[in-house]
Amino acid sequence: MNKNTKKLRYMGVYDAIMATETREECIQLFEDLLSVTELRAMEQRYQVAKMLHNGMVYGEILDQTGASSATISRVNRSLQYGTGGYEIVFNRLEKQEKSE
Repeated sequence: MNKNTKKLRYMGVYDAIMATETREECIQLFEDLLSVTELRAMEQRYQVAKMLHNGMVYGEILDQTGASSATISRVNRSLQYGTGGYEIVFNRLEKQEKSE
């Protein structure tokens, strides 16, 4: 399976997420779509990414989140060499906070 075919396989879920209009709708979709464990793992990874983005070190992140060093390392690789998705979201949220 080539890269484009693989991407198309997952478009339905991305479209579903984009179709939510409120935070409550997004919560409802994620709670229906994901198990509690999967949802917690996503939240933990996002928190780790945010902490790394804000300059925190592995030890502090480990203590505050309980994430394994492997998870922290994987998230850090995504921040450094990923597609830039975290940065897009962080920048938008920071801009949003400043305008409020």
